[in-house]
Amino acid sequence: MGENSKSGELKDTGYELFILLLSLVSIFNLAVEVFGGFFDVNDFRLEVIVIINGILTVFFLFDFLYRFFTATSKSHYFIKDWGWSDLLACFPNFRIFRVFRIVKAARLLRQFGLENMLKEVTDNRAGSALYLALFGIIVVAQTSAIAVLGAESANPDANITSAGDAVWWVLVTLTTVGYGDFFPTTTTGRIAGIFVMFSGVALIGVLASYLANFFMAPPQKQETTYESTDPRSKLVELKSLLAQQQSAQQELESKIAELEMML
Repeated sequence: MGENSKSGELKDTGYELFILLLSLVSIFNLAVEVFGGFFDVNDFRLEVIVIINGILTVFFLFDFLYRFFTATSKSHYFIKDWGWSDLLACFPNFRIFRVFRIVKAARLLRQFGLENMLKEVTDNRAGSALYLALFGIIVVAQTSAIAVLGAESANPDANITSAGDAVWWVLVTLTTVGYGDFFPTTTTGRIAGIFVMFSGVALIGVLASYLANFFMAPPQKQETTYESTDPRSKLVELKSLLAQQQSAQQELESKIAELEMML
């Protein structure tokens, strides 16, 4: 995979796809904020987007710190691998730099190869499902908050009257907690509520299953790998062949013993 792989920038494929999707959502939100006036986007929609962008900022800040502290060469990552753009992209006023995050993720994944991507995602279905669930929660939170706030704004007796109320209601409903402090009062708002409830059952179910598997599954022993030119790799190969030979010998002795008992 070249220089980016050696520098340690390329992370888990599911994680790279997750950051790529978050970057696309962030750039879309930025475009709505900048050009919303041309399409008569209501203020409450922009307020919801501002709140979601605040959540996205936390993810991008974590992404930068994760890449920086796990990079083989921190200076190489920060300068040659555009780590400086990842840092600037963490700040709301410099979100345009998240375009570089999209370009970098697409380039890294392209170098990794589509076949390798699909294989890794298939082999690590649990981790990929976790990232997709997190991304789904963010998308559902934004779209549903905008939908319910737009529907409830037509009812003067509604109790969901601000972007903060709408996002809070969506997140509480998604987690199936349901405090009851906010609830939709219009037909359209209730339809949005049904969508959020079913989405919550699916998405939170994925998160719960992942966490249960993470804490309950026995730890897997990590095998040390060596370069092909390292003599230790030859030793590992010979030990593996010896183990296979011993297994085959035991199986052969077992079959001989069975035949002797039959004679």
